[in-house]
Amino acid sequence: MSRPATLTGRGGAFPAALCDNGSVHSYRDEGIVLAGHKLGEADRIVTVLTRSHGLVRAVAKGVRRTKSRFGSRLEPFMLVDVQCHIGRNLDIVTQVELIEPFARGIGADFDAYSAASVMAETARSITEAEPVSRAQFLLLVSAIRSLCKGEHPPRLALDAYLLRAMSVAGWAPSLLDCAQCGAPGPHRAFSAALGGAVCSACRPSGAALPDTDALDHLAALLTGDWESAESSDLHDQIDGSKLVSDWVSWHLERNIRSLSVLERT
Repeated sequence: MSRPATLTGRGGAFPAALCDNGSVHSYRDEGIVLAGHKLGEADRIVTVLTRSHGLVRAVAKGVRRTKSRFGSRLEPFMLVDVQCHIGRNLDIVTQVELIEPFARGIGADFDAYSAASVMAETARSITEAEPVSRAQFLLLVSAIRSLCKGEHPPRLALDAYLLRAMSVAGWAPSLLDCAQCGAPGPHRAFSAALGGAVCSACRPSGAALPDTDALDHLAALLTGDWESAESSDLHDQIDGSKLVSDWVSWHLERNIRSLSVLERT
């Protein structure tokens, strides 16, 4: 990954560390930890979605040792100020400062933790295929912070995040007019393959047939109308969650493993 010669941190722009030949050899950025995997006996590979560098994978050396300086700061869902040295295959974490310890607030609530896991996996899938997206970073941080504070029911917060993240990525569903011919809605059928709500003339075989109130519920989540979303009938919320799950799986061309686990619980 190429790095800019000037980087942006919490205090604004500052020069990157340069080699003698002028090339960048380290960088610093704000990021939210998405995942971590063991490497050897004491190291961990961490995946971090950053504000200015997109998705970063880096080795955190010695973080699994008891006396590690910053092991606990690199747990999933932690918002951190991280400095990395650019490596040949993977970057190396050299310094970490904690900004917000979201993991501590989420870890005690199973529903919130499950929702955050889906958010993190989805963010990773989206940003693997697109260039640096500050909007995706800010959206994820806002959603995880909301979960941590318990502002909304976790499943509704998750569905709202998924709809918005997919929309930012260019996959916004049509929830009123027909996604194929533009016929004014509301329409009863919904097809992820065709772009969302579809009229009776465009409806393909196998299209979902949710109540129109379920689509209204999704529109409320997408636009941030929490009063309407939280007062929706439980049946419409459940139908809406299924539509969101199908939408994400179709457009990312993969199943989100943590979402499948959540739906079985």
